[in-house]
Amino acid sequence: MNTTKTLCFVIAALSSYAALVCRLWHVRRDWRDNAYRTLVVTLLFQCLTFTMGAVAMGSESFLGVGNLAILVMHVSAVAFCVSAQIILLHWAADDEKTVRRTRYWLITGVVLNVLLTALFLIADGPGRPASDFNTGSGQPLVLTYLLAFVVSQAVPCVTIFRQCGPYARMTDNASLRQALRLLSVAAVILFLYCLARTVNILTAASGIDIGVWQVAASVFSAVGIVTLSLSLTMSSWGPPAAKLLEWVRSYRSYRVLYPLWRDLYESSPDIVLEPPGASVLDLDYRLHRRVVEIRDGWRDLRPYIDRSADDADGVDPGASEESRQAFAEATQIRQALHAKRTGTVPDDNKDVGDFEDRDSDNFTAEVAWLTKVASAYRKVGDAG
Repeated sequence: MNTTKTLCFVIAALSSYAALVCRLWHVRRDWRDNAYRTLVVTLLFQCLTFTMGAVAMGSESFLGVGNLAILVMHVSAVAFCVSAQIILLHWAADDEKTVRRTRYWLITGVVLNVLLTALFLIADGPGRPASDFNTGSGQPLVLTYLLAFVVSQAVPCVTIFRQCGPYARMTDNASLRQALRLLSVAAVILFLYCLARTVNILTAASGIDIGVWQVAASVFSAVGIVTLSLSLTMSSWGPPAAKLLEWVRSYRSYRVLYPLWRDLYESSPDIVLEPPGASVLDLDYRLHRRVVEIRDGWRDLRPYIDRSADDADGVDPGASEESRQAFAEATQIRQALHAKRTGTVPDDNKDVGDFEDRDSDNFTAEVAWLTKVASAYRKVGDAG
């Protein structure tokens, strides 16, 4: 169980350091921004909190003082929660009201940390076994200390969750809106940590052993901190991640379109303006070229497309109308390629007009549609 708890502290600490490094990458550009400076301070407290947690799991003393790592962890956690609340205030607005609320949270944090330190010393924290600060061991002062700490964590979780929704609706910044939504998820998970920690403390005080379920608090803490780290750094990793996801989607479409493009190219080599290549370094350009070349090859086939044929035979009866149409188009292409190879021109062909009602000016929609047709084209070929 201790191994699992230590691993959770390490995961939380690593995610905190990763978030800090991610934010420090923009220090020259954003240092004059109050919200940015507060965010860096928050991440520093977050790193200190979970570093001390890992240290406390490995040793009962720190700098020669018993349980000092636990006290530093708890005091840093309070400062971290207060800083996170202040960040949210700065994200929402930067006015006199924000200044007043910031001052209120700072005073609250100082009072809570003074209270925790006083309780720790009065309860002879340095002289107690470290296990006492995990469960309370029925000692009134230690129980008061632990419950005060849990409340100091739970209240900011509730206030952050309540504020994230309205703040997300207020902002026009899509990236900030997503960050606030993810922050609200982190607040819920960390509140569950507070509940689980309270259960651990109260059941131990009552003499009830809940066994392996004690580790639930550590798991909630680690998951919540990872989620929180992601939300606080979303503006840094969000745009690159979106670009990477878009590249992956484009590459998938590029590969899915290949069998359809290959057969059309073999039928009409003139549709290709430059020799085919395997490089995807300029994927956007190559995807545009592939779409254009497929449309040109499709256009060359129109005299061989039989308008009177029932092209929807074989499609799943429960398929959507768009899937049925894609299947029909794919079947027409295969039949038309065969007709062109044999020199057979249907009496009722598509030798005039364009591509039904498809909007070729919307490239994203065009790629999505052709990808459906290409997928259906492969299935038609496999079935044949």
